[in-house]
Amino acid sequence: MRTWLAFLILCPLAAQETPPAAAEQAASAAQPAATPVAAAPETTISGMIDVGYQWRSGVGGSLDTYRTVVNLGSGLKLMGLDVSFDSAVRRWFDHINVRGYNWGDPYNTAHVDASRHDWYNFSFDYRNIAYFNFLPSYADPTIGQGIYLDQRSFDTHRRMSDFQLDLMPGKWIVPYVAYSRDSGFGRGITDFVSDANEYPVADRPRDKTDNYRGGVRIELRKFHATLEQGGTKFKDDQDVFTSDQNLGNRTTPFFGEQLMLTNLAQTYGIRGDSIYSKVLVTADPFSWINVFGQFLYSRPNTDVKYSQFNTGQFANLDLLLLYTSEFDLVNATAKQPHTSGTFGFELRPVKRLRVIESWMTDRLHDASFAALNQQILTPAVAAQLADFNDRLVRNYSQEQVDVLFDLTPKITMRGGYRYVWGDALTRGGLISGLPTESGELRRQVGLAGMSYRAGQKLSFNIDFEGASGDQAYFRTSLQDYERARLRARYQALNSLVVSATFSVLNNQNPNPAVKYDFLSHDASVSLAWNPKGGKRMSLVGEYTRATLRSDINYIVPQIFQSAPSSYRDNAHEANAVLDLLVPGFGGYSPRLSLGGSLLITSGSRPTEYYQPLIRLTTPTHKHLSWYGEWRYYGFGEPDYFYEGFRTHMLSVGVRCTQ
Repeated sequence: MRTWLAFLILCPLAAQETPPAAAEQAASAAQPAATPVAAAPETTISGMIDVGYQWRSGVGGSLDTYRTVVNLGSGLKLMGLDVSFDSAVRRWFDHINVRGYNWGDPYNTAHVDASRHDWYNFSFDYRNIAYFNFLPSYADPTIGQGIYLDQRSFDTHRRMSDFQLDLMPGKWIVPYVAYSRDSGFGRGITDFVSDANEYPVADRPRDKTDNYRGGVRIELRKFHATLEQGGTKFKDDQDVFTSDQNLGNRTTPFFGEQLMLTNLAQTYGIRGDSIYSKVLVTADPFSWINVFGQFLYSRPNTDVKYSQFNTGQFANLDLLLLYTSEFDLVNATAKQPHTSGTFGFELRPVKRLRVIESWMTDRLHDASFAALNQQILTPAVAAQLADFNDRLVRNYSQEQVDVLFDLTPKITMRGGYRYVWGDALTRGGLISGLPTESGELRRQVGLAGMSYRAGQKLSFNIDFEGASGDQAYFRTSLQDYERARLRARYQALNSLVVSATFSVLNNQNPNPAVKYDFLSHDASVSLAWNPKGGKRMSLVGEYTRATLRSDINYIVPQIFQSAPSSYRDNAHEANAVLDLLVPGFGGYSPRLSLGGSLLITSGSRPTEYYQPLIRLTTPTHKHLSWYGEWRYYGFGEPDYFYEGFRTHMLSVGVRCTQ
């Protein structure tokens, strides 16, 4: 801490240069020096710190949409921190690096690396996310009544921490231990679902996952292996509650009665734990072959406790009964052994030929049991006691072979084949009326590609895959599809690089009950221009044009009949930044940055989003710079005008380097 305070104090002082005359006067007044004594080595500090203040103007339009999309506010910010400590004595550490970004914003990070040669490597990573999501047009069946309420909204925080300690790095055997935590908490709105009506109510979620693991890495010249054993503990709690009268989404009486919710106390309590074992192996037994493999086995266990007490006016469609209070209690447990593995090799029988073979499998078997105690209290009805046994089985396998041949030193050709198969079994859906439903997956995929390299000037590669599948797990899964991607890079000048990409995906499911037709493609071009190494000017920019078309049949839940669903999207996206060096100002020239980004879409949900920026950085010393930045955020949706917003953001700050 003292070293860090010294860095903060001495950095601004470094900007104060001692006048030559004062320096000579001080030297002449100095007493004769004593016999020189070797100074003790000291820890050196280098890096930068970027601190500023941010002002946000009032948000015009929808504050909820602004918080969902941008969510930046006013206040003091630590924009960036990157500081390194190098020890001269190297007793406890050789090097420590500390990084942190965006502290004071909804998404901030911190990272610490520490090492001591042949002793240890330590790393710590922290991320904190404030997640807000409230779009009035989403999941809002009452929007036609002028009620703008997102019935699936969140105002939550997620915090993720990771620690890892490696012992004796660089040796043949490297033991390590690690720990990570992922936790979340907050509030929101969710639906309480009852027969014939749904009620948006307050929601308070909390969850936490702890992951403990340790193992050893074996690093030999031609053999590498990782053996790891770990375990997790998981909990997820949710409280749903209200004490206000809530008429729900149904506006008309049901059998002559107005359904309503007057009180609700609903709680979920989920607890789980798991142990897992992992093995990773790579080997180079001979110069013409490489072998790799991975195996993972886990055994999660989950226990669930659920309770619900609600009062109001409700309907039970099974009993054709109107009632005013209900109590539910559920206890459940589940076990889910999970095995996955991968094995493959790269074979080089001749100089220009490579054959890559890989096989993977993923097998998950989930068995569960639940006991339900449901009581309608008013009018009193005999308690419904029921036991449920459920099962989910999913087996997935994939085999792939790729052949790469160097046709010339500049051209590489690729061809391959992939076969995917699997099966699944689960409880039948309400619409099917079946106790269980099974599915199978069968897909054959052809692969092709080419890459071309013309020195440093031009390079491009093409990848293509086409598949024919007669069975798929889900209605929107890849089945009969073609996918292609082209990437190219051209260095027109030493200071100018132009890149381009193009991709397309065409997928169909011809099943008469599905009739899924999906097509998307996007093309982008980017450039980076840095004349004279970017000392006085640089320009980077990118433009993307994308389209998407989706058509599928679905079942209307109210009438159980098929209807088509169509979605269209056509997007233009661009961003650019021009950086200029402004001459003058006492030998320290400011840099001016102009640019921004935009997104314009048309189709099923047309949207416009603009974010221009101006940034001025003014060095006052080689260790110190001041900067100011202006950004504008503008968002609009013609079909949902009430979700538009606009605001200005102004930031000023100082960057200190050492």
